[in-house]
Order: sequence, then structure tokens, then C-alpha cells
Amino acid sequence: MPHPEPDETIPTRGAPVRQGWGPLILAGFVFLVSLLLTYGAWSSARRDAAADLAAQFDYRARDLVNTTVRRMAVYEQVLRGTRGFMRGSVDIDRREFAEYFQTQNLQEHFPGIEALGIASIIERSRLAAHQSALRAQGFASYEVHPQPTGEFATSVTHIEPFTGRNLRAFGFDMYSEPVRRAAMAAARDTGGAAVSGKVVLVQEGRDVQPGFLMYVPVYRRGAPIASVAERRAAIVGWVYAPFRMADLMRGLGGAHAADLQVTIYDGMRPDPESLLFRSQDAAAWRQPLFRQTLPANISGRPWLIDIASSPGFEARLDTRRPQVIGITGIGLGFLLSVVVWLLASERGRAVQLARAMTLELRQSYERIDAERMRMDLILQNTYDAFIAIDAEGRVTDWNPRAVQQFGWTRAEALGREIGELLVPLDQRVAHERGFAQFAALDDPAAGTDERGVPLVRQARPLLNGEPAEVMARHRDGHLVPVEIVVAALPAEVGHGASAFLRDITPRREAEARERLRQQRLDEARTALARSQKLEAVGKLTGGVAHDFNNILHIISANVQLMMKSSNNSEKRLRSILDAVERGSKLSSQLLAFARRQPLHPNLVNVGLLLERMDSLLQRAAGESVEIALAHGADLWNTLVDPNQLENVLLNLVINARDALKGKGKVNIALENLAIDNATAAADPELTAGDYVRIAVSDTGEGMPPEVMERAFEPFFTTKPEGKGTGLGLSMAHGFVRQSGGHIRIASVPGQGTTVSIYLPRAETQPDAALPQAPAAH
Repeated sequence: MPHPEPDETIPTRGAPVRQGWGPLILAGFVFLVSLLLTYGAWSSARRDAAADLAAQFDYRARDLVNTTVRRMAVYEQVLRGTRGFMRGSVDIDRREFAEYFQTQNLQEHFPGIEALGIASIIERSRLAAHQSALRAQGFASYEVHPQPTGEFATSVTHIEPFTGRNLRAFGFDMYSEPVRRAAMAAARDTGGAAVSGKVVLVQEGRDVQPGFLMYVPVYRRGAPIASVAERRAAIVGWVYAPFRMADLMRGLGGAHAADLQVTIYDGMRPDPESLLFRSQDAAAWRQPLFRQTLPANISGRPWLIDIASSPGFEARLDTRRPQVIGITGIGLGFLLSVVVWLLASERGRAVQLARAMTLELRQSYERIDAERMRMDLILQNTYDAFIAIDAEGRVTDWNPRAVQQFGWTRAEALGREIGELLVPLDQRVAHERGFAQFAALDDPAAGTDERGVPLVRQARPLLNGEPAEVMARHRDGHLVPVEIVVAALPAEVGHGASAFLRDITPRREAEARERLRQQRLDEARTALARSQKLEAVGKLTGGVAHDFNNILHIISANVQLMMKSSNNSEKRLRSILDAVERGSKLSSQLLAFARRQPLHPNLVNVGLLLERMDSLLQRAAGESVEIALAHGADLWNTLVDPNQLENVLLNLVINARDALKGKGKVNIALENLAIDNATAAADPELTAGDYVRIAVSDTGEGMPPEVMERAFEPFFTTKPEGKGTGLGLSMAHGFVRQSGGHIRIASVPGQGTTVSIYLPRAETQPDAALPQAPAAH
């Protein structure tokens, strides 16, 4: 009887015959189960990806609504600031309003705002006089339109920028239009800001956009406004801003504007008649993957904002991970079913399967090697320096970025102790202690430090992945600020470490530049506030000076009449007249500070003027004070009142003499100075152009910052009582500003003070007609 081959199977008598379909059915069942599991994982991955994208959409939609509300709140604050600037009156100077608008720079910082205007209430009885007055100011075609039919009109009397299509709104009676009237009435009765419904702006031309207006009421200064009736009685007008919706929304989308399709309705219903804005790429027929309809309250006006996801945003749905899961699951299921089929088949198939698995294992090793090479390539080209060390603290990896950052070549660094390469000398003890903690991560018997705390417990916080900023030592010895992230690498004995180090020198330099920029911005804001304060004080001073001067004229005239009619009281009358002259001088100084004194400008060469004043300045300074005059050749001319300029220079020399306590040196330097736009941007009051600079310097006691802050205020003085009126510098400030120039003080306590006057260069030729400044009234 022949022996069977080892691979042959001899059926036992009475045993059932093996069905050939059994292994195939079992393999199919296994493949079906793997498909079901793969489908579950694929569905879960798709749901997770959709949930992530939905969360992004929800965040951006709500952020857009919040950004819109915040931006409109900023516009409301701009209008409230303008109302504060008006101080309860709509009759403000047009040039001041234009300067205020230019200072705010609204069109650059607040896109979407079309203009800034004032709607003044004009009683019907005063309408003809009002129109005549504005026509007399140079607006020959000015007319309130449409013709008012009620008791009053609300004419747009101020609007900036006063150019282009904004001219169409000049004289427009907004109260005559129902939608605008409703918003104006709401603002008047509530005292707060109010937004109109959907309108077409008067400024619109061919490119018509839906728009709206925001109003803030202006009440008469000092009038009670506690109730609605009082507010209606005290209203004098409105400050308002028109908006074009497309321009407004263009500045709100930010970097992700293309991700959302936005539709905005005026009110809480999506009525086509109330449509304010719709994104250009929005299509009514398309069904977006995500959509939200959110309400927004804009200064008391409800808006309905419909936000849908754009095709570009929906394209970001992560389908790669579900696809990888599906393909991998199907592949693994197929492989598993094949394995089951082979295992259920004869031994030859099992041998073939073993060979196939051996081949697959070899391929896996090759993939691992390829992955390791890929990781090495990434580490070699990463932006950060990558360093690896073993459990003894010696370098095992050092990428090219580390070579650039720290100066040591790879060959020099490998095998050396890390503390010797990078750790500063004064920190090496701490470094050795910290590295000992790494080595003790899995050794409870590693011991404790000098405080009794186990090293294992100390080392745990070092591995939380949080970056830390430290100083590393360069090869040439200088220290480099770096950001480091450390991770422990298990070794056969103890632990090594891997670290990514990034040079943060550029970031610190950028932070320093930002701090400097913020400091300059704060200084510019402080200078602007100081200028506005002096402007307000100047207006008050001018009014007081005019009334005071009128009273002095009356007293002077009567005293002169009395002197002609009576001889007995001549001495007393002369004392009175002397007091009147001192009061007149005080009034002139106040008018100079208020910039309302009558000036008689001439073409002046400041160098020649100072040479003529040499003896006068020396007598005023005294014999113990030396006056040094220095100026360059070809000094420019300037158009100023020479008598007033002499008074200012005389006052500055006297102040310098007092600061020197009667002994020392006063330097007067003249120079031509061209100020560019970059220099002017650092000072809100300084404008670019050509100037003649006059600098009067002393080496006296100087001024502390709190004194410099108030130096130009009238009646402020640090001199003892009776030694000065406190009007010298304020008079100089008013004269220079009235002449179109600027004045600045620089002082250091204990080192002296320099007062610099910038007078604009005169382009007028000596034989040209010179303009005269208007006299104060």
C-alpha cells in the first residue's frame, strides 16, 4: 500500500465529504463583516468632517454679525464725537468742520461711510434769510430743496467731503422724506442714535446702491432734555452719516469674505422690497450646505442677516480622511477574506500566504525606512533648529538650521555635550540639574533634590509640550533668544531628549517696533488733545478780551474828557489812564493768544530783523547775559507782522534771562527747514512744507513735564506774584498760529529750554501786494 504524500489528506471512512464552497462562503462572510465595519467608520468620519465645517461656518457667521454690529457702534461713536465737537450749536465754522473731518480721516479708517454732515433746523419764517446768508458766503446756487411745506425745514448745511456727489445733498431737506423723517424723529425723541430704513441716497449717480443713514440729535447747549417734550423743544439739528451698503460690507468681510454669501434685509422679514445687500456671487436657486438667519440690532433698527456657505467654503469639506478609511477598510477586508480563504484551503495555499506575508513584511520594513528617510528630510529642511541628545546629554542629531542658528557644524556638534555647545556659562549648573530630571523619568529611586522633592515629579512639567523662551549661546559667544519645545526620548537606560529651537530675535525686534509705534501714537494723541484744549481756551480768551477791550475804550474816552474839563484831578486821572493802558496791553496779549489780533503782515527776513533788534535784545537781557545769533546763508523770507514778531522774540529772550537768573548765554539760531510728510505724521498739528525755524535756547533751570504741559495756557506762570502775567508764551503761541506757523517747547530740568518757532516760507515777491489780516471785532 503506497504511503500518501505529506501534503495529501486521506479522508476517514464514514466522514462527510468536504464541500468546496465552504472556504469561499467563510471568506465572503468575513469580507461582508469588514465592509460593514468600514462603512461605519466611513460614515463616522464624514459626520465628523461635516461637524467641523459646520462649526467653522457657525463661528464665521456669528463673527460677521458681531463685526457688523461693532462697526456700526463705532460709526455711532464717531457721530457722538462730532456732536461733542459742535457743543450744542449747528452754526459752526465750515473750515473748522472740514479740519475736524480731515483729522478723523473717516474715509480711510471707516470704509462705507459716504460723508459726515449736519442737518440744521430752519424755521419757515427764517428760510429766506437763511438762504440769503449762505448765498452771501459764496454758495450762489444754494437753495433748500424740496420746497418745505411744514413749519420748518431741515437743510443739510454742512457736509464733508464737500466734493463730488456730496454736493447734491447740500441744502436737501431730509425731513421731507418719510423714511428719513422717521429716523430723525426717533433720534430726536430718544436722545440716542437712530438708523433709517432702506433709502436711495441723494448722492447716488449711475451706480445706484441701497443705502441708509444714521442720525444723532444735537440739542441746544444748556437746554433741559430729561423728557421727550424737552428734547423736542431743545433740538437744533442732527449730525448724520450716509452709508452705501455695498461699500460698507466690502470692508467687513475680512480675509474670509469669499467663504460666506450674505443677504441683508431691513427689518425682520426677508421681503424683496427691504433688501439692503446681497453678495455678488449669491444665487437664489442654489441650495447651500449651511445657512443661518440671524437678527442684528443696529442703533435700535432691526436687520435680518441671511448667511449661506459659498461653494468655495463647502469645497473645504474634508473628504480625504473618509476616502482613506473606506479604501483602507475595503482593502484590509479583502486581504483578511483572502487570508481566511487561504487558511481554510489546503496547506499549499497557507504556504503561499506565508510567503506573501513575508513579502508584505519586507515591504513594510521598506516603507518604514522610506518614512524614516522622509522624516530626516523634513528635519533637515525645517525652519526650526532640531537637536537630539542621548541619555548622557551628548548630541545625536543636529540639522542644518541648527548649524545656521548656532555656528557649530554638524561634524563639530555630534558627540559633544549639549551644555558645552549651547548653555550660557552662568546657567550650566541649572542645565545639569534639569537634564538629571529627564534621566530620572522612569526611575522612582532616582532620589530627591535639596528640598526633598522627587526628581521624577519635577521632570513631568517639562514634557507638557509648552514652548519656553530661553537664551542660547552662539559659537562666537553672543546670546541668541530662542523659543524651545522639548520632548523626552526613551533610551535603553534613562531618557534622552529632542528639542525644536526657533530664533525669536526677529519677533522681539518686531515687538519693539510695535511698542515704539504705539508710544509715538500715544504722543501724537496727547499733542492733539493739548492742541484742542488750547484752541478751546483761545476762543474763550478772545471773547473775554474783546469785551474787556470795549470797556477799556469807554473808560479811556471818559477819562480823557475829564482831563480836558478839570485840572484838579489830573494826577488821579493819569493814574486811571495808566491802568487803562495796562489793561489794554493785557487785552492785546489775550487777543494775540486767541489769534484774533489785527495783524499787518509784511515780507520779513528774520535774520535782518534780529540784527536790527540786537541792541534792544541786549538791553532787555542785561549786561550779564550773552546773546549769540547764528543763521545760515540764503535764509528764506516769511510773511508775518514784524512788530508782533519783535514782541514775541523780546518776550522769549526775557523768559530765557529769567531762567538763567540774570547770568548766562542765550542762543538764537535761524535755519531753513523742509518738513516732509513722514515727519509731519508724528505731530498732528504740524503740516508738511517749507519753514523758517527760529530757536531760542538757554541753559537755565528747565521745565518739568507738568509745567511744559501748561506752558501755553494764559495766566499760567511759575514766576512769583507780580513778576509776570503768564501771557508771554500764550501770546507767542496765538501769534504764531495766527500767522500759519507752529511753536514747540523742548526742555530738560537742569539743562535748559529751547523754544522753536516755525514760520511758513513766503513765496511772495517783495514787490507783490501783501494781504492784510482782518481786524478783530
